[in-house]
Amino acid sequence: MRQHVNPLSINFNQIEKIPSLSEMFGDPKLNFHLDIGSAAGEFLFDLALVNTSWNYLGIEIREKLVKNAQLKVLKREIKNLYFLFGNANNIFNDVQNKFIFKNLKSISFNFPDPWFKKRHYKRRVIQPEFINMLSNKLQKGTLIFIKTDVKDLFDYMDCTILSNFRFKRIDKKDFNYSESFNPIKVKTNREKYVIVNQLDIYEMIYIKI
Repeated sequence: MRQHVNPLSINFNQIEKIPSLSEMFGDPKLNFHLDIGSAAGEFLFDLALVNTSWNYLGIEIREKLVKNAQLKVLKREIKNLYFLFGNANNIFNDVQNKFIFKNLKSISFNFPDPWFKKRHYKRRVIQPEFINMLSNKLQKGTLIFIKTDVKDLFDYMDCTILSNFRFKRIDKKDFNYSESFNPIKVKTNREKYVIVNQLDIYEMIYIKI
């Protein structure tokens, strides 16, 4: 079920102060992964519980989902998981939040809202300006993972990322998942649904060079 939220709304222009890494995580020195569009957070909960050697940060634009996820984190006393509310583009453009990129090793975009109508393409999370900003702030070697069941959206994201010369594709056949943020290939709820219904999944990995 999708609940459409316009990411370009002025409601997301005001950004709350983000806690430091030591406030978010039990061990702030661990490599950490960022999931943009984390929804209710089930995917990150599964990852954080099975892979405690990484920190996981989820950014979600629907505030109620973030509040519920954070309550679950506190209740379960999970030390390597945190959720933030807001528009990722606005969050990253705030100079006070540049510390986020210090130990960041990878970012994932899992089944983002496709915004099918052409006039709504500007609402898609991956935009040229967003990718250019990431290319300037991410450390060399940082990975970007995209995954969707919408071919048109995949082509759009792939083209947008590759339009920046600082990113290149990684052949999945040569990629060592055991050293990644998702060593046992935990699946999102949407991915499980797509597999059950025998639909196609389009995915790619990119590296900052």
